[in-house]
Amino acid sequence: TESNKESKAKYSFEHIIGSSEKSKLSKKIALRTANTNSNVLLVGESGTGKELFANAIHNASKRYLKPFVKINCAAIPHELIEAELFGYEEGAFTGAKKNGKIGKFELANEGTILLDEIGDMPMSMQVKMLRVLQEKEIERVGGTVTKKIDVRIIASTNKNLEDGVKNGTFREDLYYRLNVMRIVLPPLRERKEDIKEIANSLRIKVASRLNIYTEGISKEAVQCLTNYNWPGNIRELENVIERRSEEHTSELQSPV
Repeated sequence: TESNKESKAKYSFEHIIGSSEKSKLSKKIALRTANTNSNVLLVGESGTGKELFANAIHNASKRYLKPFVKINCAAIPHELIEAELFGYEEGAFTGAKKNGKIGKFELANEGTILLDEIGDMPMSMQVKMLRVLQEKEIERVGGTVTKKIDVRIIASTNKNLEDGVKNGTFREDLYYRLNVMRIVLPPLRERKEDIKEIANSLRIKVASRLNIYTEGISKEAVQCLTNYNWPGNIRELENVIERRSEEHTSELQSPV
């Protein structure tokens, strides 16, 4: 079975940095959402913090003591995604484990499941997903028994699902089922006033991870960071800060 450590939400709302109007709005909606049991759709470009928000929503909800399980729909081959989500029985297919395997939905029972990159879920799987949402039950691959499950679904995407519905790559009925509580996470270039605060928070995080001491960020550096457009958003900003911190450390340690 998956260890408890892997099915815990690591972040809470305190970890979400930003005091711009757009940031405050996203956070306000997310906090309100945490108190409900509705499905959530997190929409935003890559690197905007969708997973962070999913963690925070789970930790602020009544399900916080129960598992938080994440699956990336884009990272799993199409033919394996059903077995990953619903589990499988022994002998269900070639290479199946001897005693079968529990799926992510069963692992997340009474807790929350994050379906990351839901826009990449294959059409055949979307039909089965819809059934889970309607019936609140799953069936393992190769199994004949249905199991009742109680799971809150948070789906996230950097794709435009409305376009997917129009061009036939995403089921309209599934879209409406997932899009009950919608939270849009703005890209960094639309909330540049948050960059200084986020950069400083990331600097402290990186310094602690690399076990190094770093000075604050200079006014010139903040200006540079603010002038840039950040197509990779917060993830890209963190990478830049980590790289600079490592360069700075090697400069300090290099022999004269």
